[in-house]
Amino acid sequence: MRLSDFWRLMDDEFGAAYAHSLARDHVLAALGNRTPLQALESGIKPRETWLALCADMDVPVERRLGKEHREHRDPGRTG
Repeated sequence: MRLSDFWRLMDDEFGAAYAHSLARDHVLAALGNRTPLQALESGIKPRETWLALCADMDVPVERRLGKEHREHRDPGRTG
């Protein structure tokens, strides 16, 4: 996963404003008590950071691949 994919997933799941707030302020024990931004800056891979945040925020597994994948799997679904 590239960093751009991480931010796309963040925006898709949480909305742009909240995504950036979470990345800056939400401390994740699974990442050594770092925020997602700190984790990324320290070299933790975007995928690992994303999955740790998803687990901590109880993001359902079916939403962890982002909006594009959900729409591709079920194009008739709305919302």
